[in-house]
Amino acid sequence: MRKAVVIGGGIGGLTAARALLVRGWDVEVLERNDLAPVGAGLAVAPNALRALDTVGLGDAVRGRAAIGSGGIRSWRGRWLLPTNVAQVRERFGDSIAVVARADLMGLLTGGSGAPVVHTRTHAALTDAGGPDRPARVTSDDGREWTADLVVAADGIRSATRATLFPEHPGAVYSGTTTWRLITEGADVSVAVESWGPEGSAGIMPLADGRVYVYAMSRAAANERAADERAELLRRFGDWHDPIPAVLRRAAPEAVLRNDVWYLATPPPAYHGGRVALLGDAAHAMTPNLGQGACQAIEDAAVLAHAVGEGSSVPDDLAAYTSARLPRTSGMVRRSAAVGRMSMIGNPVARTVRDNGIALTTRLLPGLVLGALDATFGWRPPTDGARPARSGA
Repeated sequence: MRKAVVIGGGIGGLTAARALLVRGWDVEVLERNDLAPVGAGLAVAPNALRALDTVGLGDAVRGRAAIGSGGIRSWRGRWLLPTNVAQVRERFGDSIAVVARADLMGLLTGGSGAPVVHTRTHAALTDAGGPDRPARVTSDDGREWTADLVVAADGIRSATRATLFPEHPGAVYSGTTTWRLITEGADVSVAVESWGPEGSAGIMPLADGRVYVYAMSRAAANERAADERAELLRRFGDWHDPIPAVLRRAAPEAVLRNDVWYLATPPPAYHGGRVALLGDAAHAMTPNLGQGACQAIEDAAVLAHAVGEGSSVPDDLAAYTSARLPRTSGMVRRSAAVGRMSMIGNPVARTVRDNGIALTTRLLPGLVLGALDATFGWRPPTDGARPARSGA
């Protein structure tokens, strides 16, 4: 049996582990932190749901998701780009499934197909391996693993990427920061993202009645407020309902804040030796397309398909790079572009932007859905080895 070691127990790493297990690999996941629930939500788009179908979890995610109408509004409440859920489902076979991140993590780590996860394990690549030798990974407590495949899902500051490509410039700061939280007791039925003078703010109802809230604004790197909920209310408290009411309900300690860094320059490849880069380690992007985790899930499905049962891993990883680098690099660029558009501060430029979006939506409604084809229309490679989606 072929051996794989996954460095990083986030969504991408765990999906990769499950996908490799489906293919008959022996897999261990090495994660430096505990797998504690994170108080944030996640929008799982149709492309990622199809990838989750390959590991038998697509329907479980659909069953836990809130799916409703939504779109983009101005900060005063004017609809700029409403979303027709029925049309999205008809075109792509699925709509966007909004779930709590902790629920998805629970699905990935639970059940009979779950990988072995070693938490509190600080692991590093010590040998990328080659055609005639395995890769090696060592933990800071002296343990060592040899593997036919190493999956580096170790995030935007990936030490593995730096080892493979020491000349790569790494992540750059986007000029923006984000807040995320989940709150209870708010009566919200429509998912919406609003754009205004401070940036953008979104609210998404979850299936259990809670609400996922996120916001993005311009800020200096490492800038922090003593009370982040108060900072959100300062920036977004005069926006349209129900944004202020939802923010006021939030517990101050529930607010997570993270600066937005991304890989403006892609690595020269997503592999080296017997090592594959996956998720943020390969293509960290801004959150503006909602595709960061979705692309990591796609990576996992494509990687497992590419290596198959592991007969020629270095050659198979070249095919993985060929399949993933062009798609994800384009996604990084588009997401950054949408982020810049949503952050426009000049009021005249914002008016032009908002009127242009609203006019395009009204006159050319099919253009909006068509623009999603390249993202939502993606389908995982198939060779008969993956489990079929139940009810498909």
